[in-house]
Formats: sequence, C-alpha cells, structure tokens
Amino acid sequence: METPKIMEKNSNTRYSPLFMGLHWLMAALLVAVYAFIELRELFPKGSDPREAMKALHFMLGLSVLLLVLPRLLLRLSGPTPAIVPEPPAWQNTAAHLVHLALYALMLAMPLMGWLLLSAAGKPIPFFGLHLPSLIAENEDLAKLIKEIHETAGEVGYYLIGLHIAAALYHHHFQHDNTLARMLPTPKSVQENT
Repeated sequence: METPKIMEKNSNTRYSPLFMGLHWLMAALLVAVYAFIELRELFPKGSDPREAMKALHFMLGLSVLLLVLPRLLLRLSGPTPAIVPEPPAWQNTAAHLVHLALYALMLAMPLMGWLLLSAAGKPIPFFGLHLPSLIAENEDLAKLIKEIHETAGEVGYYLIGLHIAAALYHHHFQHDNTLARMLPTPKSVQENT
C-alpha cells in the first residue's frame, strides 16, 4: 500500500508536504496575529471591533502554540534537506540561530499571552472555549508580562523579516535551493528531477 503524500517524511532535497503545509499555515497565522493586534488601534478602546481583534489575536496566537509542537517533532524526526550549493559555515550557523529564535518566539509568545490574560484576570478565549488561567490574578505581574510580550513581539518583526530576507537572498542572489526546499513543486517538475 502506498504511503499518502501528506505522510511522507523530509527527503535529502525537500521538506515533506506536511512540514511545508505547517510552515505556510503558521506563516499565515503569524501574519494574522500581528495584523489583528496592530489593526485594533484603528478602533476606540472598549469598542466591539477592537475587542474582537484582540480576541482573534489571542486565539490565533494559541493556535500557533498548538501547531508549533507537532512542527518541532517533525523537524526533529527526519533529515533537514541539504542546501545546494552548500552555503558558508557562518551562514549555516546564522540560519540555525534564527530558526532557534523563531521556534522560541512561537513557543514563548503564546504562553506569555496566556500568562498575561491570566494575571490580568481576563478570560482566555479559544474558539468558543475558555481556557483555564495559568496563574492567579496579579496586576503588577500582568504589567511586567505585557511589557515583555510587547518587546518580544517587536523582536519578532525583525526575526521574521530576517528569515524572509535570507530566503529571498538565497533564492535570487545565491541561486541555491534554500527557498525551493519549502515550496510545493508541480508534479511535472518533480518527475523531471
């Protein structure tokens, strides 16, 4: 019996369809998480649209947390497709550090958001569910977590931007397969390689 394509593992040349799907789904979620928290500023404090955008920010952030764990398991379960031609060692080291920082961001930011809502004594919405508080209500702690969360969020802009810039640099200037490893390829192209 043939293995479904989605269940394939990473090969030496390409990421698996499941890993690619998680990558692009999480990229879309991160764009939405950032968009909703920024766009809330268009509406007055306490207004329904502003509160809805904050709730979407929280729920989508928790979705990132839910998806990052299987993504980490997938990342660790198989080979990482090789970059051809191989970049200099310093670029590999920089890429590993940025990836590590991005995974830390995807784990820490939703957890901090959950802790922030808990410390602020607010409900933790998740698509019709209300998740339990992780800590007791504490206004001073909520302020501290909020500052850390906002600062880490700003750092996230730079990390994500650096990740995108590096992928485009490798694709357009280095002419290697860094980006192509993460892009779905038409079947006709796969058969010719």
